[in-house]
Amino acid sequence: MQPVPAPYPHGRPRRTRRTAALRALTQEVSLSAGDLIWPIFLREGTNLREPIASMPGVDRLSLDLVVEAAKMAQGLGIPAICLFPYTDPVLKTEDCREAWNPENLTNRAIRAIKAAVPDIAVMTDVALDPYNSLGHDGLVQGGVILNDESVAALVRMALVQAEAGADILGPSDMMDGRIGAIRAALEKAGHKDVAILSYSAKYASAFYGPFRDAVGASGALKGDKKTYQMNPANSDEALRMVARDLAEGADMVMIKPGMLYLDICRRVKDAFGAPTFAYQVSGEYAMIKGAALQGWIDGDKAMMESLLAFKRAGCDGILTYFAPQAARLLQGHKT
Repeated sequence: MQPVPAPYPHGRPRRTRRTAALRALTQEVSLSAGDLIWPIFLREGTNLREPIASMPGVDRLSLDLVVEAAKMAQGLGIPAICLFPYTDPVLKTEDCREAWNPENLTNRAIRAIKAAVPDIAVMTDVALDPYNSLGHDGLVQGGVILNDESVAALVRMALVQAEAGADILGPSDMMDGRIGAIRAALEKAGHKDVAILSYSAKYASAFYGPFRDAVGASGALKGDKKTYQMNPANSDEALRMVARDLAEGADMVMIKPGMLYLDICRRVKDAFGAPTFAYQVSGEYAMIKGAALQGWIDGDKAMMESLLAFKRAGCDGILTYFAPQAARLLQGHKT
């Protein structure tokens, strides 16, 4: 039971807000660079930095620049980066076979980063949409997204990423049973130390558009993803999805999107106490960045307030495109 505060004037909440020192002493949650995972987009080539129009300030990077970005992240105290490939359209097929090619863009990037920056954690995306000529996270037959066949493909994809040296696998597909299948395959192959950060509560959101631009999936997508991603109206279902993934062997769980689903973050953390993450997705990033570029809001302050909100909602960490900018501010540098 919460204590009853002293009535005014004996109780004056403004006393502890009066100075920066008093506000720091009574602050309930804090944010550090160690709370951040930086999503990075990959592309083929050398010394190439390709701006993404719908995500101002975010670029696709060639492998050599991705390695430099990993070095920068480590210098800023960011503990992990997450890789997302822009796949050449000629390599996209309906069977998604490029997803488990040991020499695909993601797997080459994993090896290059771990060779140059061995202490940074490398997270990957386990989903078929970057490799699927139909733009879906799973295999498609007759307009239907196949669950079990997709899980088998995702297992193959996860194994080659683990073999390449990934520290964290991020199954983002929302197929039923994929966490248990991936965990069993990792154990059998001797990759017992590879962690799974499951996209356990991933909603069919309108806020993924800029991300699909970034990985080249926007034009390819046929239909929508509502048969496998969650209904934005559902909250109790998220708890069932998290419970399932933890039971199947997930080490950490994620809610996606983040800013519009802080209530889900809080419920998940309170219910399970497991390491809980949220993804500040591309559309959420673009809203803040776009408004800041128009001069409508203070971009740095809005960014930091949004990230602090995730911690207040119970998140242990945040995937955010703001990671380098936020880390610099937290270190006292100008962005």
